[in-house]
Amino acid sequence: MLIIFTGNGKGKTTAALGLALRALGNGDAVLMVQFIKGPWKSGEHESAKKLEPSFKIVKKGKGFVGIGDDTLPREEHVKVAKDGLKYAEKEALTKKWNVIILDEIWNALSLGLLSSEAVSDSISVILPQVKHIIMTGRDCPKEFIDKADLVTEMKEVKHPFAKGLVGQKGLEY
Repeated sequence: MLIIFTGNGKGKTTAALGLALRALGNGDAVLMVQFIKGPWKSGEHESAKKLEPSFKIVKKGKGFVGIGDDTLPREEHVKVAKDGLKYAEKEALTKKWNVIILDEIWNALSLGLLSSEAVSDSISVILPQVKHIIMTGRDCPKEFIDKADLVTEMKEVKHPFAKGLVGQKGLEY
């Protein structure tokens, strides 16, 4: 099943992690490949270490692209995004994983780090090997929404960022 969590609201990665926990509780193995989140420490990454080898999070992104303190050449962000897709395909072919989560892949696509064709090709490789692919991020293109079996759009109604508050440990990361 192809599952998409998209929209401008908070909760896309959180929803994917919730499904991961549910799958783990039913004996499935889950791999999450993160496309934008950088090398900084996050609560989900630390928690996943406690659930290995059935749950693994691999950070393939190098952080925010072109904003904040990003000084990396754009080519480096493109390279790691492509590496992330290839890694997910390779891991799917091992048949070790029942669920593969491609976290913030829609962000990577909308930033031009990946092409729609590359993402579509990866779905074609991964989906026959696993029970479910979960894909998260803002701005999921309609062509993928049309292909998906389940799509949820998170809509921001109110968020502390609007008041200038920074991300909260344990809530945003």
